[in-house]
Amino acid sequence: MDISAIVKQVMDELEKKGAQQTNNPKNFNQTPEPKINYPTSEKVIDYKKDKNVGVDNPVDREMIQRARSITPARIGIGRTGTRMKTKDYLDFRIDHAAAQDAVFRDVSDEFLKEMNLPILHSRSESMDDYLMNVDSGRKLAPESVKWAENNLQKNKQVQIIISDGLSSTGVEANIADILPALIQGLEVKNISVGQPVFIKRSRVWIQDEIAKITNCDVVISLIGERPGLATAKSISAYMIYRPGKESVEADRTVISNIHDGGIPPVEAGAYLADLLADIIEHKASGVKYARMK
Repeated sequence: MDISAIVKQVMDELEKKGAQQTNNPKNFNQTPEPKINYPTSEKVIDYKKDKNVGVDNPVDREMIQRARSITPARIGIGRTGTRMKTKDYLDFRIDHAAAQDAVFRDVSDEFLKEMNLPILHSRSESMDDYLMNVDSGRKLAPESVKWAENNLQKNKQVQIIISDGLSSTGVEANIADILPALIQGLEVKNISVGQPVFIKRSRVWIQDEIAKITNCDVVISLIGERPGLATAKSISAYMIYRPGKESVEADRTVISNIHDGGIPPVEAGAYLADLLADIIEHKASGVKYARMK
């Protein structure tokens, strides 16, 4: 995401709209946007996103400030004519660009090497295939099946999967904190854990195949969540006890919104260890586990 390029593009758009309004007789009372001359040399822009009240002369500024402090929603931003103010439009475009980057950018090889994660692949041959063909992300590629059968530890109580899912940014932002906390929490409880693996372009249901190969009690997938305009750095944790051919979505327990602005990753790791221990004790997950509780 190049913030400098986004800022320039937005200002060009506003300048163009201002010129169109000036040339339109119906808009003769509107002031055109000022013309901006950009330097030819590259310039680094330090852009800060401040949550300020944008409404002009609000009746209750304090109330708007309180509302903005407890939600990432774009409320109380004000307007200029019929459009957003330039600052808020820039915020929107930058958040949108971050969301796109999260989906289409791969988790870096450097990060995976640093985390010491073996890399497996789903049957998705590209990101377009992953997005358009859901089933391609639910099965391992043949070569990854062979590697898993020959190398993954068998008969452990818990097997951990890390998946890029729909947010590579979320994986890189959270896994380094959540994974050690999760493994430590399980070891303290004397729960055996197989070597965590990273599965590229995979979906939640690929955990069923991994569970079959490893013969684990519970498989947990830490997967990048679909990014939004509030954050592109969130992951979810999906857990299922002894999945089989008859397993459905309701058999999975999920904890979502794991990121600095939601459930902090270190705290999430400790909580997931407690939850996995409970799932193992009750030998159930999803709706069945909830009914037992």
